[in-house]
Amino acid sequence: MGAAQDADQSTVDMFEAIPMFRGLGREELMAIANSSKEMAFAKGDAMVREGESGLGFYLILEGRAVVKTKGKELTRLGRGSFFGEMSLLDDQPRSADVVAEEPTKCRVLLRWNFWSAVSKNPKIARAML
Repeated sequence: MGAAQDADQSTVDMFEAIPMFRGLGREELMAIANSSKEMAFAKGDAMVREGESGLGFYLILEGRAVVKTKGKELTRLGRGSFFGEMSLLDDQPRSADVVAEEPTKCRVLLRWNFWSAVSKNPKIARAML
């Protein structure tokens, strides 16, 4: 993963559009977005693999990815799409592969960074519930 980089306003806006984060105020959204890290994937890179432990939540900033299970395409994802939200709450294995179809940038919110942000700002947990 690359160096920590604060999220810009458009990234915070993208987090705000995600159903599980809609109840958060601007300060809490900024805390969540800044707890995430930017990652880049080359065309063909596996972003996550089916059966592996889910470490976090991914928000696609630019690029495209395809979701597959057992080699069968389920859907395609683009800017503003997200996956892995359940991995913030549980430690279950990934249910599908997600592969970059072109160079793709994401914000990745690792489970432990999410819970660290929640522990520092309990309003996040209350708003999400």
